[in-house]
Amino acid sequence: MIIVGVDGSATSRAAVKWAAGDAFRMRLPLRIVHAVDPSTCQIGEPANPDLADALLRRGQRILREAEALVQERSPAVEVTTQEAEGAAAPALRELAKDAIEIVVGRCGLGGFNGLLPGSVSVDLAGQACCPVVVVSGELRPVYEEVVVGVNSSLVCEPALAYAFEQARLRGATLRVVHALEPDAAYDMDEVHRMVHDRMEALRKEYTQVTVIEDVRSAQPVDALVDASEWADLLVVGSHGLGTVGSRLFNSVSRSVLFHARCSVAAVHSWQPPRNSGSWTSRHGACSFSLVGP
Repeated sequence: MIIVGVDGSATSRAAVKWAAGDAFRMRLPLRIVHAVDPSTCQIGEPANPDLADALLRRGQRILREAEALVQERSPAVEVTTQEAEGAAAPALRELAKDAIEIVVGRCGLGGFNGLLPGSVSVDLAGQACCPVVVVSGELRPVYEEVVVGVNSSLVCEPALAYAFEQARLRGATLRVVHALEPDAAYDMDEVHRMVHDRMEALRKEYTQVTVIEDVRSAQPVDALVDASEWADLLVVGSHGLGTVGSRLFNSVSRSVLFHARCSVAAVHSWQPPRNSGSWTSRHGACSFSLVGP
């Protein structure tokens, strides 16, 4: 199952479109979730019943509109709706236990706050047990390229696996970026060998995916943000540090999440659906940290 969080904003609608596309490509059901926090219904004491009723009606309308959008764009997708109680990030995080992927808009009705510490996007990316796709609401061309970062650590496998699978599903090229600190001395043959070896097993399994090995002399954030200019999706890592840690978030991942020019997938672990016809569950259990600290 894929889950998409909605709040009625323009980027929320963009997230619904993205989630519907992924659900269609993965042949999975889609659940549309709108969270209502009961604490917002209390203005003094007692709780305001009129406000609670208005929030309920608004939530139902948002869900109906999102469902209609899925049925219009991807009528073959099985879609359900759910109104969850509580703040959006904890509600979606709880549902993530049964999901392959969660999709949210980069900025909801809170505008710029959509990527501040404690926001739905940042909290989910740092805590959810499945990949979290943060969708840019910007209208962009389709570039048919997925970007992912690698380093020398074995723990990058989940993000790489997710990136290969997304490239396969989309018929896209996969650009694998490795950033080298500027002005440092490297054995370039060794660096290229490391990048190539990092993907050896995946390349054998995903023979249909064209891979570009992109080794750059740049800070990791700069390299990945620059690569996102011509990409449909940028895959970064999440440490899965828990509530406090996620608000600090991996410095590279959080910066990329904020500055990337395309949609971003934050991957802590990855276990693709059995019916996707590809990557097996043996690659889905380990945590992952991306390029740099």
